Amino acid sequence: MHKVLIAAPCHAILKERLEKAGYTIIDFPAISQREFEAIVVGVHGLILSTRIKVTAGVLQSAVNLKWIGRLGSGLELIDLGAAKDLGINVQSSPEGNRDAVAEHTLGLLLGLMHNINRSYLQVMDGKWIRDANRGTELGGKTVGIIGFGNTGQAFAKVLKGFNVNILAHDKYIQGFGGDHIKEATLDDLLQQSDVVSLHLPLNSETLHYAGDDFFNHMKKKPFFLNTSRGKIHHTGALIQALKNETIKGAGLDVLENESLDSYSEKEQKDLAFLSSHPRVLITPHIAGYSFESFFKMSAILADKLGF
Repeated sequence: MHKVLIAAPCHAILKERLEKAGYTIIDFPAISQREFEAIVVGVHGLILSTRIKVTAGVLQSAVNLKWIGRLGSGLELIDLGAAKDLGINVQSSPEGNRDAVAEHTLGLLLGLMHNINRSYLQVMDGKWIRDANRGTELGGKTVGIIGFGNTGQAFAKVLKGFNVNILAHDKYIQGFGGDHIKEATLDDLLQQSDVVSLHLPLNSETLHYAGDDFFNHMKKKPFFLNTSRGKIHHTGALIQALKNETIKGAGLDVLENESLDSYSEKEQKDLAFLSSHPRVLITPHIAGYSFESFFKMSAILADKLGF
């Protein structure tokens, strides 16, 4: 009998469809890397999300493995080259959480522009401060979107009602301009935008994409948003940009290292700076993790895998 290892939380719809297709399910959402590498040897299918690494060595040892389903987006933890060489079908479901990411990104932006979190904390502390918390309206501003795939397009869609100008840059996609969206070079986007939002996959090209040169090319002191992957921005460069006021603020759903209990002294110091900064909002990688996306990611992945 064919077995599938579910190594991440998923909606019951995916389990139901796998069982209907004749699979025996090994449901182990909190599996460790070591446990995963032992169990995966005997399975035919694999469902995962973030956290678990699927290296070439793992794939070579999993002699029965025929397919891998990635809940959501981001395939950086899977050796895609090795999977292709071994004939293993790899599918993901970025369509399932793109709307959640877009809404969360907008929430971070509006929270920053209108000082919502900062003023709330002041009220909780018994302070009623109005003038220092005067907001900045989004309408009429230029929003730069870097990466125009699923989440980049979804973010552009939720911005439609705000009367903004959108500049979008994507190294691998062209011909999407029109209506309220203008294709732009990276340099033009960085120089003309009041908001810069990253919607990129993590790979060798995008590691520390937002570094010193990136921030130093900005001309309008924009708000910076990253709801993609933490390692796409360089933490030191981001902190320097805040200190230099190269950017007005930062909204982050991701960090370079999201295992807070493993932090070095420097990482602890950097996080303390960011989390206490009045113009920074940080959330714990939850942008794509809505109740609705939890269902959609599983259902779409089942469709793509043919179950």
